[in-house]
Amino acid sequence: MRVRVATTVLGITATLLAVPACSADTAGTEPITAPSARTGKPASDTTVLSSAALETRLLDESDLGSGYLRKPERPAQHDDVTVIGCPALNELGDAAIGGSLSFPRNAKVSFTYSGSASEVSEELYSGHQGPLSDGIGEVFEAMTECPTYQVVTGGTPINMASQKLDPPRGLGDEQWSQLLTASTAGRSTVVKQTAIRAGNVLLIVSGSPALVDRHLNKALDKATATS
Repeated sequence: MRVRVATTVLGITATLLAVPACSADTAGTEPITAPSARTGKPASDTTVLSSAALETRLLDESDLGSGYLRKPERPAQHDDVTVIGCPALNELGDAAIGGSLSFPRNAKVSFTYSGSASEVSEELYSGHQGPLSDGIGEVFEAMTECPTYQVVTGGTPINMASQKLDPPRGLGDEQWSQLLTASTAGRSTVVKQTAIRAGNVLLIVSGSPALVDRHLNKALDKATATS
């Protein structure tokens, strides 16, 4: 199946080629933020936020602490990609590359950590609860349906391995989490993705596992802040 890469869940596989192999996560020695006691629900579960409002709720350098540098936003890329060996992704079609997550109200940001290969990115979406839940749930289910598959982009094959993880409980209304390992040209990159829906806000945090774990609660608190 020939598909296009969008800057959403499956789109991360197209960017893994540019990330050096994660031989050692230097951030893993720092303490992980303690879980938040809040439920993660926004002030109004029926309010659909604008993209401008979502932008103000993204993490910034002051939230993350020292050592983080915001990556410049790159123009959207729509490279042709072939997915091999995963019927679930083939059946999902465009939903796996942004069809179900192409909500017009969204905001995104990415950071590098201490000039190393470690990165963390955040995506915020807002929409009605049903479509948000169905969209992200369908994509995560399809991506974890196949423990291994291959993605070919620009003629370069990427061997993918996916593992469904137990999501953090007690945050928001619904949670999803997975671990992706992309291997090509003798190097591998591990990316953790955790998604939380809180009312009409959907948060996705992706990147080095230690950084995702450390900043997830902070990202949810800011995304669902009432003031």
